[in-house]
Amino acid sequence: MQLVSFDIFRTLGLPNTLNLKAESFLEHRAELQRADWVLFPEYWQLNALIYGLGCRVFPSQASYLVGHDKTEMVRAFTASVPQHTPHTLIKANDGSNREWVWREMDKPFVAKLPRSSMGQGVWLIESPSDWRRYCAMADVLYVQEYLPIERDLRVVVIGNRVVDSYWRLQAAQGFYNNVAQGGTVDRSIPIPQAALQLVRQVAKTLGVNYAGFDVAMVGNHPYLLEFNRLFGTRGVAGGQAAIKNLIGNYLQEELVPPKPSRPGLGRKLRRAA
Repeated sequence: MQLVSFDIFRTLGLPNTLNLKAESFLEHRAELQRADWVLFPEYWQLNALIYGLGCRVFPSQASYLVGHDKTEMVRAFTASVPQHTPHTLIKANDGSNREWVWREMDKPFVAKLPRSSMGQGVWLIESPSDWRRYCAMADVLYVQEYLPIERDLRVVVIGNRVVDSYWRLQAAQGFYNNVAQGGTVDRSIPIPQAALQLVRQVAKTLGVNYAGFDVAMVGNHPYLLEFNRLFGTRGVAGGQAAIKNLIGNYLQEELVPPKPSRPGLGRKLRRAA
Protein backbone atom coordinates (compact mmCIF):
# COMPACT_ATOMS: atom_id res chain seq x y z
CA MET A 1 0.00 0.00 0.00
CA GLN A 2 1.50 3.29 -1.14
CA LEU A 3 0.41 6.41 0.71
CA VAL A 4 0.88 10.15 0.31
CA SER A 5 0.14 12.34 3.34
CA PHE A 6 -0.29 16.07 3.76
CA ASP A 7 -0.53 15.84 7.57
CA ILE A 8 2.55 14.22 9.07
CA PHE A 9 1.19 14.53 12.62
CA ARG A 10 -1.87 12.37 11.90
CA THR A 11 -0.04 9.79 9.78
CA LEU A 12 3.45 9.59 11.30
CA GLY A 13 4.49 5.93 11.45
CA LEU A 14 2.22 4.63 8.69
CA PRO A 15 4.43 2.52 6.38
CA ASN A 16 5.26 3.49 2.79
CA THR A 17 4.08 7.05 3.30
CA LEU A 18 5.44 10.00 1.34
CA ASN A 19 4.90 13.25 3.24
CA LEU A 20 4.35 16.33 1.08
CA LYS A 21 3.65 20.00 1.65
CA ALA A 22 0.25 21.06 0.38
CA GLU A 23 1.54 24.13 -1.44
CA SER A 24 3.88 22.04 -3.63
CA PHE A 25 1.56 19.12 -4.40
CA LEU A 26 1.38 19.77 -8.15
CA GLU A 27 5.12 19.19 -8.37
CA HIS A 28 4.43 15.55 -7.41
CA ARG A 29 1.74 14.49 -9.88
CA ALA A 30 3.31 11.11 -10.64
CA GLU A 31 3.65 10.14 -6.97
CA LEU A 32 0.06 11.21 -6.28
CA GLN A 33 -1.33 9.20 -9.20
CA ARG A 34 0.61 6.09 -8.15
CA ALA A 35 -0.57 6.28 -4.55
CA ASP A 36 -3.32 3.99 -3.29
CA TRP A 37 -4.45 6.73 -0.92
CA VAL A 38 -3.86 10.45 -0.48
CA LEU A 39 -4.30 11.35 3.18
CA PHE A 40 -5.53 14.56 4.83
CA PRO A 41 -5.21 17.06 1.99
CA GLU A 42 -6.34 20.63 2.50
CA TYR A 43 -9.89 21.45 1.48
CA TRP A 44 -8.70 23.58 -1.42
CA GLN A 45 -6.78 20.63 -2.91
CA LEU A 46 -9.78 18.31 -3.29
CA ASN A 47 -10.93 19.12 -6.82
CA ALA A 48 -7.42 18.94 -8.25
CA LEU A 49 -6.65 15.66 -6.48
CA ILE A 50 -9.94 13.85 -7.08
CA TYR A 51 -10.93 15.12 -10.51
CA GLY A 52 -7.63 16.33 -11.92
CA LEU A 53 -5.38 13.47 -10.80
CA GLY A 54 -7.86 10.67 -10.05
CA CYS A 55 -6.67 10.23 -6.47
CA ARG A 56 -8.46 8.27 -3.76
CA VAL A 57 -8.66 10.60 -0.78
CA PHE A 58 -8.99 9.96 2.96
CA PRO A 59 -11.00 11.30 4.75
CA SER A 60 -13.77 10.91 2.20
CA GLN A 61 -14.88 13.74 -0.02
CA ALA A 62 -18.19 13.79 1.88
CA SER A 63 -16.31 14.22 5.17
CA TYR A 64 -14.80 17.38 3.72
CA LEU A 65 -17.85 18.79 1.96
CA VAL A 66 -20.41 18.18 4.71
CA GLY A 67 -17.93 19.09 7.44
CA HIS A 68 -16.66 22.26 5.78
CA ASP A 69 -18.83 24.48 7.93
CA LYS A 70 -21.75 24.20 10.32
CA THR A 71 -24.34 25.49 7.85
CA GLU A 72 -23.58 22.64 5.42
CA MET A 73 -23.57 20.19 8.31
CA VAL A 74 -26.85 21.16 9.95
CA ARG A 75 -28.64 21.16 6.59
CA ALA A 76 -27.43 17.62 5.95
CA PHE A 77 -28.49 16.57 9.46
CA THR A 78 -31.91 18.17 9.01
CA ALA A 79 -32.39 16.43 5.67
CA SER A 80 -31.42 12.99 6.97
CA VAL A 81 -32.47 12.94 10.64
CA PRO A 82 -34.63 16.01 11.35
CA GLN A 83 -35.94 14.58 14.61
CA HIS A 84 -32.37 14.41 15.93
CA THR A 85 -31.33 17.93 14.88
CA PRO A 86 -31.74 20.90 17.25
CA HIS A 87 -34.01 23.67 15.98
CA THR A 88 -31.68 25.86 13.93
CA LEU A 89 -32.03 29.17 12.08
CA ILE A 90 -29.52 30.34 9.45
CA LYS A 91 -30.02 33.84 8.10
CA ALA A 92 -28.10 36.60 6.37
CA ASN A 93 -26.79 39.08 8.92
CA ASP A 94 -28.89 42.15 8.29
CA GLY A 95 -31.07 44.34 10.48
CA SER A 96 -34.41 42.75 9.73
CA ASN A 97 -33.07 39.21 10.22
CA ARG A 98 -31.40 40.15 13.49
CA GLU A 99 -34.69 41.42 14.84
CA TRP A 100 -36.63 38.44 13.51
CA VAL A 101 -34.23 35.85 14.93
CA TRP A 102 -34.23 37.56 18.33
CA ARG A 103 -38.04 37.45 18.44
CA GLU A 104 -38.24 33.89 17.08
CA MET A 105 -35.82 32.10 19.40
CA ASP A 106 -36.61 31.07 22.95
CA LYS A 107 -34.07 32.46 25.41
CA PRO A 108 -31.40 31.50 26.12
CA PHE A 109 -30.21 30.17 22.78
CA VAL A 110 -26.86 29.27 21.23
CA ALA A 111 -25.13 31.30 18.50
CA LYS A 112 -22.19 30.03 16.48
CA LEU A 113 -19.70 31.05 13.85
CA PRO A 114 -20.11 28.53 11.00
CA ARG A 115 -16.39 27.78 10.66
CA SER A 116 -15.05 27.15 14.13
CA SER A 117 -14.05 24.16 16.26
CA MET A 118 -12.84 23.10 19.72
CA GLY A 119 -15.62 25.10 21.36
CA GLN A 120 -14.46 28.37 19.86
CA GLY A 121 -16.95 30.62 18.12
CA VAL A 122 -19.87 29.44 20.27
CA TRP A 123 -21.84 31.63 22.66
CA LEU A 124 -24.81 31.33 24.97
CA ILE A 125 -27.12 34.25 24.18
CA GLU A 126 -29.09 35.38 27.20
CA SER A 127 -29.54 39.14 26.74
CA PRO A 128 -29.87 41.78 24.01
CA SER A 129 -26.26 42.83 24.67
CA ASP A 130 -25.08 39.24 24.10
CA TRP A 131 -26.97 39.22 20.83
CA ARG A 132 -25.55 42.55 19.65
CA ARG A 133 -21.98 41.42 20.37
CA TYR A 134 -22.49 38.23 18.39
CA CYS A 135 -24.13 40.02 15.46
CA ALA A 136 -21.21 42.47 15.29
CA MET A 137 -18.75 39.65 14.57
CA ALA A 138 -20.83 37.17 12.56
CA ASP A 139 -21.01 37.11 8.77
CA VAL A 140 -24.02 34.78 8.92
CA LEU A 141 -26.52 34.38 11.73
CA TYR A 142 -26.38 30.76 12.90
CA VAL A 143 -28.45 30.04 16.00
CA GLN A 144 -29.75 26.89 17.68
CA GLU A 145 -32.08 26.06 20.50
CA TYR A 146 -30.37 25.66 23.87
CA LEU A 147 -30.47 22.06 25.04
CA PRO A 148 -30.59 21.59 28.83
CA ILE A 149 -27.46 19.43 29.24
CA GLU A 150 -24.40 19.46 31.48
CA ARG A 151 -22.44 16.95 29.42
CA ASP A 152 -22.33 15.64 25.89
CA LEU A 153 -20.92 12.67 24.00
CA ARG A 154 -17.99 12.50 21.64
CA VAL A 155 -18.39 9.56 19.25
CA VAL A 156 -15.43 8.81 16.97
CA VAL A 157 -15.95 7.24 13.54
CA ILE A 158 -13.13 5.80 11.43
CA GLY A 159 -14.10 4.03 8.24
CA ASN A 160 -17.44 2.34 8.74
CA ARG A 161 -17.11 1.84 12.51
CA VAL A 162 -17.60 3.70 15.75
CA VAL A 163 -14.17 3.18 17.30
CA ASP A 164 -14.52 5.13 20.56
CA SER A 165 -17.05 7.10 22.57
CA TYR A 166 -16.98 8.96 25.87
CA TRP A 167 -18.77 11.61 27.88
CA ARG A 168 -17.42 15.16 28.11
CA LEU A 169 -18.37 16.93 31.32
CA GLN A 170 -18.97 20.65 31.46
CA ALA A 171 -16.03 22.97 32.10
CA ALA A 172 -15.75 24.90 35.36
CA GLN A 173 -16.95 28.12 33.69
CA GLY A 174 -20.08 26.29 32.51
CA PHE A 175 -21.69 25.83 29.08
CA TYR A 176 -18.62 24.39 27.27
CA ASN A 177 -18.04 20.63 27.23
CA ASN A 178 -15.12 20.60 24.80
CA VAL A 179 -11.90 19.23 26.29
CA ALA A 180 -10.04 22.10 24.61
CA GLN A 181 -12.25 24.53 26.59
CA GLY A 182 -11.75 22.86 29.96
CA GLY A 183 -14.26 20.02 29.72
CA THR A 184 -13.25 16.69 31.22
CA VAL A 185 -13.53 13.13 29.92
CA ASP A 186 -15.63 10.64 31.89
CA ARG A 187 -15.71 6.97 30.90
CA SER A 188 -17.53 5.79 34.01
CA ILE A 189 -20.99 6.62 32.66
CA PRO A 190 -22.58 4.10 30.27
CA ILE A 191 -22.89 5.21 26.65
CA PRO A 192 -26.49 5.20 25.35
CA GLN A 193 -26.87 2.81 22.45
CA ALA A 194 -29.32 5.24 20.83
CA ALA A 195 -26.50 7.75 20.41
CA LEU A 196 -24.13 5.21 18.87
CA GLN A 197 -26.79 3.94 16.50
CA LEU A 198 -27.63 7.48 15.41
CA VAL A 199 -23.99 8.26 14.62
CA ARG A 200 -23.55 5.00 12.69
CA GLN A 201 -26.67 5.75 10.66
CA VAL A 202 -25.74 9.34 9.86
CA ALA A 203 -22.10 8.58 9.04
CA LYS A 204 -23.19 5.85 6.62
CA THR A 205 -25.93 7.97 5.06
CA LEU A 206 -23.67 10.97 4.51
CA GLY A 207 -20.55 8.99 3.56
CA VAL A 208 -18.48 10.40 6.41
CA ASN A 209 -15.60 8.04 7.27
CA TYR A 210 -13.46 10.07 9.67
CA ALA A 211 -15.01 12.36 12.27
CA GLY A 212 -15.62 13.11 15.91
CA PHE A 213 -19.39 13.52 16.32
CA ASP A 214 -20.82 15.54 19.21
CA VAL A 215 -24.13 14.23 20.54
CA ALA A 216 -26.39 15.68 23.22
CA MET A 217 -28.73 13.44 25.17
CA VAL A 218 -31.97 15.07 26.34
CA GLY A 219 -33.54 12.35 28.40
CA ASN A 220 -33.27 9.28 26.20
CA HIS A 221 -33.33 11.23 22.94
CA PRO A 222 -30.04 11.95 21.09
CA TYR A 223 -29.42 15.19 19.20
CA LEU A 224 -26.59 15.68 16.73
CA LEU A 225 -24.74 18.90 17.42
CA GLU A 226 -21.95 18.72 14.84
CA PHE A 227 -18.92 16.72 13.80
CA ASN A 228 -15.28 17.65 13.44
CA ARG A 229 -13.23 16.20 10.59
CA LEU A 230 -9.95 17.14 12.30
CA PHE A 231 -10.99 16.23 15.82
CA GLY A 232 -8.78 16.34 18.89
CA THR A 233 -7.48 13.04 20.23
CA ARG A 234 -6.77 13.95 23.87
CA GLY A 235 -9.84 12.08 25.07
CA VAL A 236 -9.55 9.10 22.73
CA ALA A 237 -8.39 5.82 24.28
CA GLY A 238 -4.81 5.29 23.13
CA GLY A 239 -4.55 8.81 21.73
CA GLN A 240 -3.13 9.61 18.32
CA ALA A 241 -1.21 6.32 18.11
CA ALA A 242 -4.45 4.34 18.34
CA ILE A 243 -6.14 6.56 15.77
CA LYS A 244 -3.22 6.12 13.36
CA ASN A 245 -3.40 2.33 13.63
CA LEU A 246 -7.14 2.33 13.03
CA ILE A 247 -6.68 4.52 9.96
CA GLY A 248 -4.02 2.16 8.60
CA ASN A 249 -6.24 -0.89 9.13
CA TYR A 250 -9.18 0.76 7.40
CA LEU A 251 -7.14 1.88 4.40
CA GLN A 252 -5.78 -1.64 3.94
CA GLU A 253 -9.22 -3.21 4.24
CA GLU A 254 -10.60 -0.89 1.57
CA LEU A 255 -8.02 -2.16 -0.94
CA VAL A 256 -9.45 -5.70 -0.78
CA PRO A 257 -11.05 -6.40 -3.23
CA PRO A 258 -9.11 -4.21 -5.69
CA LYS A 259 -10.11 -0.57 -5.64
CA PRO A 260 -12.78 0.52 -8.16
CA SER A 261 -12.11 2.81 -11.08
CA ARG A 262 -11.41 6.35 -10.01
CA PRO A 263 -12.19 9.67 -11.72
CA GLY A 264 -9.55 10.29 -14.36
CA LEU A 265 -8.36 6.65 -14.52
CA GLY A 266 -9.84 6.08 -17.97
CA ARG A 267 -7.91 9.06 -19.24
CA LYS A 268 -4.64 7.58 -17.99
CA LEU A 269 -5.42 4.18 -19.56
CA ARG A 270 -6.13 5.77 -22.92
CA ARG A 271 -2.82 7.60 -22.80
CA ALA A 272 -1.00 4.35 -22.00
CA ALA A 273 -2.62 2.60 -24.95
